Amino acid sequence: MKKISLGIIALLMTFLLTSCSEPKNNKIAVYMLLDTSGTYTQQIVKAQNILKYLLGILNPGDSLALARIDSASFSEKDIVSKVTFDLRPSKTTSQKREFMAKIVAFSKNLKGSSYTDVTGGMLQAVEYLNETGAGSRYILVFSDLKEDIKEGYIRDFPIEFHGAKVVALNVTKLSSDNIDPREYKKRLEFWTKRVEKGTGSMRVINDLQRLEHLLD
Repeated sequence: MKKISLGIIALLMTFLLTSCSEPKNNKIAVYMLLDTSGTYTQQIVKAQNILKYLLGILNPGDSLALARIDSASFSEKDIVSKVTFDLRPSKTTSQKREFMAKIVAFSKNLKGSSYTDVTGGMLQAVEYLNETGAGSRYILVFSDLKEDIKEGYIRDFPIEFHGAKVVALNVTKLSSDNIDPREYKKRLEFWTKRVEKGTGSMRVINDLQRLEHLLD
Protein backbone atom coordinates (compact mmCIF):
# COMPACT_ATOMS: atom_id res chain seq x y z
CA MET A 1 0.00 0.00 0.00
CA LYS A 2 2.87 2.30 0.90
CA LYS A 3 4.57 1.58 -2.44
CA ILE A 4 1.35 2.40 -4.33
CA SER A 5 1.00 5.70 -2.47
CA LEU A 6 4.59 6.64 -3.22
CA GLY A 7 4.00 5.80 -6.90
CA ILE A 8 0.93 8.06 -7.04
CA ILE A 9 2.85 10.90 -5.39
CA ALA A 10 5.69 10.49 -7.89
CA LEU A 11 3.21 10.68 -10.81
CA LEU A 12 1.62 13.80 -9.38
CA MET A 13 5.01 15.45 -8.93
CA THR A 14 5.95 14.62 -12.53
CA PHE A 15 2.68 16.12 -13.77
CA LEU A 16 3.17 19.31 -11.76
CA LEU A 17 6.75 19.76 -12.91
CA THR A 18 5.76 19.21 -16.55
CA SER A 19 2.94 21.75 -16.26
CA CYS A 20 5.28 24.34 -14.77
CA SER A 21 7.92 23.80 -17.43
CA GLU A 22 5.42 24.36 -20.28
CA PRO A 23 3.77 27.72 -19.56
CA LYS A 24 0.83 28.83 -21.67
CA ASN A 25 1.77 31.11 -24.56
CA ASN A 26 0.14 34.40 -23.58
CA LYS A 27 1.86 36.49 -26.23
CA ILE A 28 -0.28 38.59 -28.58
CA ALA A 29 0.40 39.44 -32.23
CA VAL A 30 -1.64 42.02 -34.13
CA TYR A 31 -1.45 42.73 -37.87
CA MET A 32 -3.40 45.75 -39.12
CA LEU A 33 -4.33 46.02 -42.80
CA LEU A 34 -5.12 49.49 -44.15
CA ASP A 35 -6.99 49.82 -47.45
CA THR A 36 -5.28 52.52 -49.54
CA SER A 37 -7.67 52.55 -52.48
CA GLY A 38 -9.92 55.49 -53.33
CA THR A 39 -11.17 57.60 -50.45
CA TYR A 40 -10.07 54.98 -47.92
CA THR A 41 -6.80 56.84 -47.55
CA GLN A 42 -8.80 59.21 -45.34
CA GLN A 43 -9.09 56.42 -42.74
CA ILE A 44 -5.43 56.79 -41.73
CA VAL A 45 -6.32 59.09 -38.79
CA LYS A 46 -8.71 56.48 -37.38
CA ALA A 47 -6.09 53.80 -37.94
CA GLN A 48 -3.53 55.90 -36.06
CA ASN A 49 -5.87 56.20 -33.08
CA ILE A 50 -6.27 52.43 -32.92
CA LEU A 51 -2.51 51.92 -33.22
CA LYS A 52 -2.00 54.33 -30.31
CA TYR A 53 -4.47 52.28 -28.29
CA LEU A 54 -2.68 49.04 -29.17
CA LEU A 55 0.71 50.50 -28.27
CA GLY A 56 -0.75 51.36 -24.88
CA ILE A 57 -1.99 47.85 -24.07
CA LEU A 58 0.55 45.54 -25.73
CA ASN A 59 3.31 44.18 -23.49
CA PRO A 60 6.94 43.12 -23.84
CA GLY A 61 7.08 40.04 -26.08
CA ASP A 62 3.97 40.99 -28.04
CA SER A 63 4.11 41.85 -31.77
CA LEU A 64 2.48 44.56 -33.90
CA ALA A 65 2.53 45.37 -37.62
CA LEU A 66 0.83 47.76 -40.02
CA ALA A 67 0.56 46.99 -43.73
CA ARG A 68 -1.30 48.56 -46.61
CA ILE A 69 -3.76 46.86 -48.94
CA ASP A 70 -2.92 47.98 -52.45
CA SER A 71 -2.77 46.56 -55.97
CA ALA A 72 -0.74 43.47 -55.01
CA SER A 73 -0.59 43.03 -51.25
CA PHE A 74 1.07 39.64 -50.80
CA SER A 75 4.46 41.24 -50.33
CA GLU A 76 6.82 42.30 -47.55
CA LYS A 77 7.13 45.71 -49.23
CA ASP A 78 3.56 46.52 -48.14
CA ILE A 79 4.47 46.22 -44.46
CA VAL A 80 4.88 49.81 -43.26
CA SER A 81 6.22 48.92 -39.82
CA LYS A 82 6.54 45.78 -37.70
CA VAL A 83 7.97 45.07 -34.28
CA THR A 84 8.20 42.40 -31.60
CA PHE A 85 8.62 44.22 -28.31
CA ASP A 86 11.70 43.53 -26.27
CA LEU A 87 11.32 41.81 -22.91
CA ARG A 88 12.99 44.81 -21.28
CA PRO A 89 10.29 47.43 -20.53
CA SER A 90 12.65 50.36 -21.16
CA LYS A 91 13.51 49.00 -24.63
CA THR A 92 9.82 48.36 -25.34
CA THR A 93 8.99 52.00 -24.61
CA SER A 94 11.62 53.09 -27.14
CA GLN A 95 10.32 50.63 -29.74
CA LYS A 96 6.76 51.95 -29.37
CA ARG A 97 7.92 55.52 -30.00
CA GLU A 98 9.86 54.43 -33.09
CA PHE A 99 6.87 52.46 -34.40
CA MET A 100 4.52 55.44 -34.10
CA ALA A 101 7.05 57.76 -35.72
CA LYS A 102 7.12 55.48 -38.79
CA ILE A 103 3.31 55.52 -38.97
CA VAL A 104 3.16 59.30 -38.81
CA ALA A 105 5.76 59.58 -41.59
CA PHE A 106 3.84 57.05 -43.69
CA SER A 107 0.55 58.93 -43.27
CA LYS A 108 2.09 62.16 -44.56
CA ASN A 109 3.08 60.51 -47.85
CA LEU A 110 0.18 58.10 -48.27
CA LYS A 111 -0.86 57.58 -51.89
CA GLY A 112 -3.98 55.78 -53.06
CA SER A 113 -3.83 52.54 -55.06
CA SER A 114 -5.80 51.67 -58.17
CA TYR A 115 -6.72 48.15 -57.03
CA THR A 116 -7.64 46.42 -53.77
CA ASP A 117 -5.97 43.06 -53.11
CA VAL A 118 -7.66 42.09 -49.84
CA THR A 119 -6.80 38.40 -50.26
CA GLY A 120 -3.10 39.11 -50.74
CA GLY A 121 -3.12 41.27 -47.62
CA MET A 122 -4.77 38.53 -45.60
CA LEU A 123 -2.21 35.97 -46.80
CA GLN A 124 0.67 38.24 -45.81
CA ALA A 125 -0.98 38.83 -42.43
CA VAL A 126 -1.33 35.10 -41.71
CA GLU A 127 2.29 34.49 -42.69
CA TYR A 128 3.52 37.22 -40.35
CA LEU A 129 1.35 36.10 -37.44
CA ASN A 130 2.48 32.49 -37.75
CA GLU A 131 6.12 33.57 -37.68
CA THR A 132 5.63 35.40 -34.37
CA GLY A 133 4.58 32.18 -32.63
CA ALA A 134 2.10 34.16 -30.51
CA GLY A 135 -0.71 32.32 -28.77
CA SER A 136 -3.30 34.98 -29.66
CA ARG A 137 -3.26 36.34 -33.22
CA TYR A 138 -5.39 39.14 -34.67
CA ILE A 139 -5.88 40.64 -38.12
CA LEU A 140 -7.45 44.11 -37.99
CA VAL A 141 -8.81 45.24 -41.38
CA PHE A 142 -9.63 48.82 -42.34
CA SER A 143 -11.48 48.28 -45.62
CA ASP A 144 -14.87 48.23 -47.32
CA LEU A 145 -13.88 44.60 -48.17
CA LYS A 146 -14.64 45.04 -51.85
CA GLU A 147 -11.83 43.32 -53.73
CA ASP A 148 -10.62 44.68 -57.06
CA ILE A 149 -7.81 42.59 -58.56
CA LYS A 150 -5.47 43.31 -61.42
CA GLU A 151 -6.04 41.22 -64.52
CA GLY A 152 -4.04 37.99 -64.33
CA TYR A 153 -3.82 37.86 -60.51
CA ILE A 154 -5.28 34.68 -58.97
CA ARG A 155 -7.00 35.06 -55.60
CA ASP A 156 -9.91 32.60 -55.80
CA PHE A 157 -8.63 29.95 -53.37
CA PRO A 158 -9.03 29.00 -49.68
CA ILE A 159 -7.00 30.78 -46.99
CA GLU A 160 -5.86 28.94 -43.85
CA PHE A 161 -6.07 31.35 -40.90
CA HIS A 162 -4.75 28.93 -38.25
CA GLY A 163 -7.11 30.22 -35.56
CA ALA A 164 -6.47 33.92 -36.15
CA LYS A 165 -9.23 36.35 -35.23
CA VAL A 166 -10.18 38.79 -37.98
CA VAL A 167 -11.73 42.11 -36.93
CA ALA A 168 -13.19 44.25 -39.73
CA LEU A 169 -13.05 47.89 -38.63
CA ASN A 170 -15.25 50.74 -39.82
CA VAL A 171 -16.49 48.85 -42.88
CA THR A 172 -17.74 51.79 -44.91
CA LYS A 173 -20.65 51.55 -47.29
CA LEU A 174 -20.02 52.22 -50.97
CA SER A 175 -22.25 54.48 -53.05
CA SER A 176 -23.54 51.35 -54.80
CA ASP A 177 -24.63 50.00 -51.41
CA ASN A 178 -27.14 52.84 -51.16
CA ILE A 179 -28.72 51.59 -54.36
CA ASP A 180 -28.73 47.96 -53.21
CA PRO A 181 -27.96 47.49 -49.45
CA ARG A 182 -27.75 43.75 -50.02
CA GLU A 183 -24.30 44.26 -51.60
CA TYR A 184 -22.89 45.44 -48.28
CA LYS A 185 -24.33 42.44 -46.48
CA LYS A 186 -23.02 40.08 -49.17
CA ARG A 187 -19.45 41.34 -48.73
CA LEU A 188 -19.55 40.79 -44.99
CA GLU A 189 -21.09 37.34 -45.37
CA PHE A 190 -18.54 36.36 -48.06
CA TRP A 191 -15.54 37.24 -45.90
CA THR A 192 -17.04 35.79 -42.72
CA LYS A 193 -17.59 32.44 -44.44
CA ARG A 194 -14.15 32.53 -46.04
CA VAL A 195 -12.41 33.21 -42.73
CA GLU A 196 -14.42 30.58 -40.85
CA LYS A 197 -13.75 27.94 -43.52
CA GLY A 198 -10.06 28.66 -42.98
CA THR A 199 -10.35 27.90 -39.22
CA GLY A 200 -10.45 31.56 -38.23
CA SER A 201 -13.16 33.79 -36.78
CA MET A 202 -14.46 37.18 -37.87
CA ARG A 203 -16.45 40.03 -36.40
CA VAL A 204 -17.19 43.63 -37.34
CA ILE A 205 -16.61 46.73 -35.20
CA ASN A 206 -17.93 49.98 -36.64
CA ASP A 207 -18.03 51.94 -33.37
CA LEU A 208 -14.42 53.03 -32.96
CA GLN A 209 -15.14 55.03 -29.81
CA ARG A 210 -15.15 51.86 -27.71
CA LEU A 211 -11.97 49.86 -28.17
CA GLU A 212 -11.88 47.92 -24.91
CA HIS A 213 -13.22 44.81 -26.67
CA LEU A 214 -10.98 45.13 -29.72
CA LEU A 215 -8.85 42.10 -28.77
CA ASP A 216 -11.56 39.95 -27.20
